[in-house]
Amino acid sequence: MRAFIRYLPRRTVRLRLTLLYGGLFLLCGAGLLTATYFLVRHAVMSSGRVRVFRHPLAPPAGSPPPPSLEEALAAQRQEVLDQLVIQSGIALAMMVVLALVLGWWVAGRVLRRLSTITTAVRKISATNLHQRLAMAGPDDELTELGNTFDDLLDRLDTSFQAQRQFVANASHELRTPLARQRTIGQVALDDPDATASSLRAAHERILAAGVQQERLIEAMLTLARGNTGIDVRDPFDLGEVVTGVVEVRRHPDIALRASIAPCPVSGHRALTERLVVNLVDNAIRYNVAGGWVEISCGSGVLSVTNTGPVVPEAEVERLFQPFQRLGRARTGHGLGLGLSIVRAIANAHDARVTVTPRREGGLAILVRFA
Repeated sequence: MRAFIRYLPRRTVRLRLTLLYGGLFLLCGAGLLTATYFLVRHAVMSSGRVRVFRHPLAPPAGSPPPPSLEEALAAQRQEVLDQLVIQSGIALAMMVVLALVLGWWVAGRVLRRLSTITTAVRKISATNLHQRLAMAGPDDELTELGNTFDDLLDRLDTSFQAQRQFVANASHELRTPLARQRTIGQVALDDPDATASSLRAAHERILAAGVQQERLIEAMLTLARGNTGIDVRDPFDLGEVVTGVVEVRRHPDIALRASIAPCPVSGHRALTERLVVNLVDNAIRYNVAGGWVEISCGSGVLSVTNTGPVVPEAEVERLFQPFQRLGRARTGHGLGLGLSIVRAIANAHDARVTVTPRREGGLAILVRFA
């Protein structure tokens, strides 16, 4: 039985569509022939006036008696109906075969573009995600499917490029504190006149480098979590989150001004708190002495505005890339991941981030939650 099934044609969509076309045609044709048979039967079997003319001569001697005229008429009617059934069945069988052939051809024409999509998708891999289907033809469901695949490839290409860049940058950033730890430890061990005080200082510097690594790894994990999106959205008050963040952020040289109203949103509360923390910390860290930070929240919008150095408008988008800072300097207390995490978490919540450089210096950042 399995050997027999192995030689059967594969049940492709084209074959199923052809059989569906043929089956529907067979059912419609059988219904039409059945209705025609009963209509013709009713017409020929209807009782009406039949004028009978009898031959005046008697039949030859010894011949069987002729059948009655009613019997002859009934036999003729039955023969007509039988011929109708036979000829109609032959015609239906021929038309079913023709319908299967036409159905096979039509299904092939309809599915040809789907085969094109399948062939193109099979050729696309992680190394050539830049290729696109670019479906041509009428604006139908198959064109929509091709465009959907192109959109998916766009997102995949962007994600792969960001991942490669992120891995390269992360490797470089992690290599620096590791090398610093190794150098400090090696110098302390190679010093023949090392004292307890110098060894303690070296150990403290190693611990400080370890803390920097922990901060970097935690930030990278948060960024990766934000990029993967969120599955469950719970309602919470964004105003409470902002209030809790502002209350523990104080700086002697920076004035914090807060205008917070109830702001119900839905999403991941912990990730949203990280978004607020990064925005406020960046606004405080990249500021000037005697500057200020204004934080407002309400109606689904979070606004953080600060004073600080002048940011060229052309440099704004680069600040949202991982490990990017203003200017060419890569030194400072920040990791260069704050705004990258903000954008990743905002995208996970379907929120929109708008950044406007202030002419006097600093940034005005708006996060609009859906």
